[in-house]
Order: sequence, then structure tokens, then C-alpha cells
Amino acid sequence: MSYTLTTADKNAAQMMRDDERFNHFVARVCEHQELWILTDEHGCMMLTSDDDEDCIPVWPHADYARDWARDDWSHCTPEALSLQVWLARWVPGMEEDELLVAVFPTLDETGVVVEPRELEEAIVRKQKQGRHN
Repeated sequence: MSYTLTTADKNAAQMMRDDERFNHFVARVCEHQELWILTDEHGCMMLTSDDDEDCIPVWPHADYARDWARDDWSHCTPEALSLQVWLARWVPGMEEDELLVAVFPTLDETGVVVEPRELEEAIVRKQKQGRHN
């Protein structure tokens, strides 16, 4: 259930601090029930954080992921994951494989790197807030 992303919205989001982009990501994922990864013929793209930890980068919209797919990643394409699939399959799988999540990286930043369960908890909190509004 992708949404239209304007150039102004995209530029504003990319100017946010990491923590602001994290919160923006959580809000958009809750609102649209999907998130985006980059894939190639071998599967999901991963990167290494500044602390040498393996991460799967995620974005709230295909355009952010597409913009990130440059240079070494230019062969990758955005792929949508439903929030339900992410929570049910990806979070436990990433925990089992000891992978972290790089939330909404920009071209010059890794983004907020968190445990998969920590991102899940932020999403669940946001969903509960939405039900009480």
C-alpha cells in the first residue's frame, strides 16, 4: 500500500537527524503497513555498521531505497515487505542470525542501528498509540 512521496517530503526526511528519521520510519511503516529493503539475485542486501555489525537496511518508501542503490549496490532493486511478514518472519530470523537493522539510512549515514526486536517494540508502541487517538 505504497504512498506518493513528493520531492519536498523526500528532501525534508533526508535532512532529519537519525533519531527523527527513525521516528518518521516507524510512523510511515505503521501507517502504510509496509517497509522496503534492497534485493538482488542473491537475496537481501546487507551492510556493515561502523561497529562491524551486519545489518539489513530498511526504508519507509521504495524511492529512498532506490536512491540508496548506487555504486556497489546499483544492481539492487527495492522490494516491499508487509509489516505483518516483517514482524512474523524477519524479526525472529534476524535475531536467530544475529543481524541488526539499519533504519532509514541516507547516502552519507548508516541510520539508526538497532536490534530487530527493538524496532518491533517501537512499531508496536506506535500502533498502540494510534489505536488510542
